[in-house]
Amino acid sequence: MRLELRDDLAHVWQTAPFGKADAFAVARAQQGTIYRDKEGRRTLRFEAGGHGYFLKLHQGVGWGEIIKNLLQLRLPVIGARNEYQAIRALERLGLATLTIAGYGERGWNPARRLSFLVTDELADVVSLEDYCRPWREQPPAPALRQQLIRRVAEISRTLHESGINHRDFYLCHFLLERGAEVSTSAGLASRRIYLMDLHRAQIRARVPRRWLIKDLGALYYSALDIGLTRNDVLRFLRSYRGAPLRAFLPRERAFWEAVKERAGRIYRRDFQREPQWPL
Repeated sequence: MRLELRDDLAHVWQTAPFGKADAFAVARAQQGTIYRDKEGRRTLRFEAGGHGYFLKLHQGVGWGEIIKNLLQLRLPVIGARNEYQAIRALERLGLATLTIAGYGERGWNPARRLSFLVTDELADVVSLEDYCRPWREQPPAPALRQQLIRRVAEISRTLHESGINHRDFYLCHFLLERGAEVSTSAGLASRRIYLMDLHRAQIRARVPRRWLIKDLGALYYSALDIGLTRNDVLRFLRSYRGAPLRAFLPRERAFWEAVKERAGRIYRRDFQREPQWPL
């Protein structure tokens, strides 16, 4: 068994209405606004002591779900440990992500293991999917656009060079800190960009090529309708590699074509039409 509770959460869970019940029982009984409740995983938001939290409770997916995932050559998510480890890894890298308030894991059977992760609510943020959605009709200032592309590329590079791939690497999982001046490049520079939804992330010494393609293809797919230009794409490539295009693009052309193909395949699946590729 493993249990970590920050002082504020420990205080909340040891007072009424729970008394001195153990943390795992309290996590299972916690009430709040439910965002997901299926496949053995429940995600909900709750408030306590004037503070907002998110709880992800894993109660075991069963051997059937584990075997199904393995037969599909997918690693099943069987508990909160994966996201806990990924958040800690991002913290060590200096990347903004969720803040852990509590974590617990109990049981040896992977099909029935009980675990939970409690994180602080991220308040006053906007996903990059929503932030960038108006760009096609209302383009932002060039300096702001360029800076945001560079920052997303640098986050991506840091993640991948450190052996981590996200597996749900879409713009909706990048959360930008709001602010009155966030519409300017100077204001954007002072705002953090959080990377979240790390429950499927994988951590290795080095990310295999196929998983790099999947991450980058998903990210490109999620940006295809925001009015990107060819220069925007090339700017991302330069920042992602941290080098001039001529230093890597000739030998990596097949890799980046595979990224584009992956993005197009997801887009055609979701929208039943061809994407408008950046000009």
